[in-house]
Amino acid sequence: MFTGIITALGEIRRAEGGRFAIAAPYPAASIAIGASIACDGCCLTATTVEADGGGAVFTVDASDETLRRTTLGEWRVGSRVNLERSLKLGDEMGGHLVAGHVDGLAQVVSVDAEGFSRRFLIEAPAELAGFIAPKGSVCLDGTSLTVNEVKGAAFTVNLIPHSLAVTTWGQKLAGDRLNLEVDLIARYVARLLAPR
Repeated sequence: MFTGIITALGEIRRAEGGRFAIAAPYPAASIAIGASIACDGCCLTATTVEADGGGAVFTVDASDETLRRTTLGEWRVGSRVNLERSLKLGDEMGGHLVAGHVDGLAQVVSVDAEGFSRRFLIEAPAELAGFIAPKGSVCLDGTSLTVNEVKGAAFTVNLIPHSLAVTTWGQKLAGDRLNLEVDLIARYVARLLAPR
């Protein structure tokens, strides 16, 4: 489990099909083989770990299903990715419950300055739009965000300067695709209420 609070920016060092090497500022000794790390919101398993200066380079494998449903197939050497280590019992719950299981791809429609923050208009896939509610939580590229407004399949989120600086959001532009995970609770409520 994760909370959607980004703890580091990683950089893709190698991209070979569904196998990626990611440089991170985490100490190598702190990453166990088999550890779950959310990479742009996708829960991936560290398969190898090597020291890299004061940080680490770890490898992950993505299945064809993951490559189809996420932006991972667009990763190239030099791509920056949002990283979050898995939640430990007793950790601060700064965002919301995030599984790291991407539901689909959303797209940035527009980016506008609004005071000190930036307002992003996002378009969700029609089949996921019903899970997104005003003032509810949504996870985009691994980042826990509060939904401002919803109109059909479109919704808005605001990011403050700190969030823009410590995540990949500072470089997001209209047309960029995003890994979308809808609220975990909403997903299960919908499943329980669905006709059998």
